[in-house]
Amino acid sequence: MSLTDALLQHANTLRFEDLSAEAIAATRVFVMDSAAVGISGSGPQVPLTQVVRRTVAGYGAGNEARAWVTGEALPAASAAMVNGYQIHSQEFDCVHMPAVVHPFAVIQSALFAAAEQRANVDGVPVNGKALITALNVAVDVATLIGISGRSSMRFFRPSMCGALGAAAGIAHLHGADEELLRRALGLTYSHLSGTMQAHVEGSPTLALQVALNARAAVSCWELARNGFPAPRHVLEGPFGYLPLMEGEFDTGPSLQKLAAREAQILNVSHKVFPTGGAAHAAQDMLMELREQHALNLENVAGIELRAPPLVRRLVGRAHQCGMETSYARLCLPYLLGTVLRDGKVGLSAYAPGNLADTRLAAFAPHVTLVPNGCDDPNALVPQSMQVTLRDGRVLHNHRDAAIGSPQRPLSRAQQLEKIHHCLDHAARPFDAGHRDALISHFDQLQDIDDVRRLVDLLIVETP
Repeated sequence: MSLTDALLQHANTLRFEDLSAEAIAATRVFVMDSAAVGISGSGPQVPLTQVVRRTVAGYGAGNEARAWVTGEALPAASAAMVNGYQIHSQEFDCVHMPAVVHPFAVIQSALFAAAEQRANVDGVPVNGKALITALNVAVDVATLIGISGRSSMRFFRPSMCGALGAAAGIAHLHGADEELLRRALGLTYSHLSGTMQAHVEGSPTLALQVALNARAAVSCWELARNGFPAPRHVLEGPFGYLPLMEGEFDTGPSLQKLAAREAQILNVSHKVFPTGGAAHAAQDMLMELREQHALNLENVAGIELRAPPLVRRLVGRAHQCGMETSYARLCLPYLLGTVLRDGKVGLSAYAPGNLADTRLAAFAPHVTLVPNGCDDPNALVPQSMQVTLRDGRVLHNHRDAAIGSPQRPLSRAQQLEKIHHCLDHAARPFDAGHRDALISHFDQLQDIDDVRRLVDLLIVETP
């Protein structure tokens, strides 16, 4: 069976009752995490969110779905675009590291918009169990395509694989049969966009690629259900996603995971810091050494990080004067300097005064990144760190798994700490009662009778 056919069959047959208790619990956790990150993406520290909002206002009016925090009523595709941008704009959303895919950025923004649209337009409310199942379908499709790639990324997997997953999830929400699902995937494939050029340049267009693909998934679903024909062999065809976008690929492992009904939500990692995921293990190691040895910018002479080649590609870039926030989030020297200065990289690390800190610029050349012999083009670990102090001492640390990964998961307290950190940076204040209600609804997601009730809590009304 081809991966295309296997994914179609999986998406068409998965039911809530098939999901393990662990998969359901993980879905609740990462839906809450992604919503909180999206809420923080509305704040003043992400000024381009307002550009996206003003732009979609010109795409037409509608009341199918809503933008998070501010609550504007929009066409579903436009709401997905705004919310998708908010989720990925700060590099704070969860990631499936084996696939190198941020599985919820496109998927959650598109599925929430589609769920509101289904209730508001079709008159069919989507309940929590249906949403959880559709999210698992979408995450499985996106990540199993992602892990099939065997070459260095040229196209931006989070946006492209995310859109294909979202298309499958939206079709599942609507109870589509296998033929309609195939059409939705084919049309979405024809609308994919996003290359690694924006990542190389550290451009905020990276998050826009996520937003555009969230919009595409919703738009292409409408075309599919209205009967527009589409290419059928979207993954393994001669110009399908895998040979064209990935180049080298192997679908064997993905087919095995499908046969074993291995829920990919269980392999998703938290982003503990608002930075590129490739820098997480290094920040964690340095935080530990800083606490143990009272490290700071003055007593550290140099840091050497040994890591797989993908880490260099994603975050091994030089510090630049006047760099944009989107660049700084992917700049390992800036991030490690911030750890030494502040103890941790949080959302405030990208305030203009911090980006212009001359101490961080002076320290940056003392951070080096070298290969560790790993030849897996998708690997982000293992990583090893050597810190040389000005007094001559040399410190070492090592990570086989990044903090926030399934191998080193966050505690409930750590999860909630991140949620509140994100809500603290929203465009409008979330008071204590609002926060408690939001967290409670996410904790009971499977019992919600209408997803619109959850979206209500993602919005703060103006007085």
